[in-house]
Amino acid sequence: MENNQSYFYQFLEPISEDLSQMANGLEKSIYSSPQTMLMHTRTFVEAILHRVMIAEQLSGEENFTLKDRIDLLEKKGLLEKEIIDALHQVRMNGNSAAHESRNFRYSEALLSWEAIYVIIGWYVKKYCPQDVKVPAYQDPEPTKGDHTEVSELEARLQNMEALIRSNIQQQKGLTEEFETAAGSGTPGDALPGLALVRTIVYKDRSLEVPHFLRDAFLLPQRFEESERFLATLAAKQEVRIMSELPNNLEGLHDDVKGFSEESDEILFKELKHFIKEETARREVELTLPGKLALFYKTDYVIVTDQLANIPLIEEEFDSIPSLFQQLHEDQIERVGQLPKDLATLTKYDNVGFETVEELFEQLKGK
Repeated sequence: MENNQSYFYQFLEPISEDLSQMANGLEKSIYSSPQTMLMHTRTFVEAILHRVMIAEQLSGEENFTLKDRIDLLEKKGLLEKEIIDALHQVRMNGNSAAHESRNFRYSEALLSWEAIYVIIGWYVKKYCPQDVKVPAYQDPEPTKGDHTEVSELEARLQNMEALIRSNIQQQKGLTEEFETAAGSGTPGDALPGLALVRTIVYKDRSLEVPHFLRDAFLLPQRFEESERFLATLAAKQEVRIMSELPNNLEGLHDDVKGFSEESDEILFKELKHFIKEETARREVELTLPGKLALFYKTDYVIVTDQLANIPLIEEEFDSIPSLFQQLHEDQIERVGQLPKDLATLTKYDNVGFETVEELFEQLKGK
């Protein structure tokens, strides 16, 4: 490709590593599985519109569908006809891919790929730094020698979606909380966002959900014993974020096959632990504004400029070569590019919590 790009949307990296990597995954899936590409393109575009709504200060619309977002932005006069048509092209193709059982054609995926280009061009021009340049459109070419399994592409795209949603929600939540604190004169020792807004129960037990977690994305990797249960619920569009959980978890397993009442109980236990960890992390973020931190469970390390630039190679870190190889395949090559929540690294093959903990301890040592 032109400009020595390894993939077309590499120019998005300075704007959003998450969006650029998901675009890379979409490009790889066009010829491997058009249906997979079409479904995840819909979520990719929804994430872009979510960012636009934050930029335009259109708050309180977290549960909007993609159509809701398009309609609202059109009503506000923020979309031209070309952009509206491109957005609906992606939406309708994605809906078809999600609900129809048939072989989808490469040409259908390429139509959505062209629509993405129109949408990205508009987004970059209006909402991104002026020095970011969108290259001329190119049709993607099948990657020779790329034997990535469809199931692996699907898993990667699902994880990318999860990270994108999580990061957007965290960004929006922090902005809202600081504005709320500033407007209400919250004392310095009263951290915003920690007010309890919801109660979830299981039998005779209950847990309280704080304001900042009301729409948090439930990354399956964060729930060691419930990972498969949550992943299955997410795949069925039953539960992806906290607000989609029922107030009473009894009987949640009935929504998917292969799980029992014990699954509900274990999830409740892990949700309680998840809220405890996230609350501790939020306290760190709010008391150290402007600092980049990498978290593992309730512990963390502050990432200095020097630490951020350390390459993820065997010469710098002991005994983690297979993880580094997989990170490099996803263009994650330096410490500063690691996900904020290191537990998400368990998505990689043969990487368990012991490996992640080993990496975290070495990061602390540096």
